[in-house]
Amino acid sequence: MTTQPHITPVEDTVPKVAGELAVGENLEFQHRWWTFERIIWPIFLLVVVFDLLGGLGHGWLAKAKAATSGGALTLDYERIERANTPSTMTLHFGPAAIREGHIQVFVSNSVVQELGAQRIAPQPAVSSVGEDGISYTFPASVSPADIQIQLQPSDVGLHRFRVRIPQVAAIEARVLVLP
Repeated sequence: MTTQPHITPVEDTVPKVAGELAVGENLEFQHRWWTFERIIWPIFLLVVVFDLLGGLGHGWLAKAKAATSGGALTLDYERIERANTPSTMTLHFGPAAIREGHIQVFVSNSVVQELGAQRIAPQPAVSSVGEDGISYTFPASVSPADIQIQLQPSDVGLHRFRVRIPQVAAIEARVLVLP
């Protein structure tokens, strides 16, 4: 004859109300949590909309345009960029920028060093390095003429730069580079 092992049923230590499991609750905490959610969701929504508009780079808010008086030089660039992300700075030259079949433009060192100029198109016929930056000379016969500088900044922060053509006031601007 074999004996049956004695089996004891597992008892539930959580009290039951009307045959249902009763779980403890903290209404004060729950109300604070609901208040937190009502505050944080609109903030999340604002951050997403701000990003979609370009407030964190590559969008409508990030795009900027600057020009000299008289329209000899117009500059299209992004005032908000992301680190290690390519962007393009475009220089548009009006008829007043062309002198003796050439366009000469100066860009400050910060365009090359801080904003990470990768290449310039079209290639300049002559380039010369100075104390504060680089001067490029391009052949040009008709206006409008455009030059693109491909950028890829690596340093986070606010960077100032300057672009100018001879005998015209310089365009000074800043770019915020985000991580």
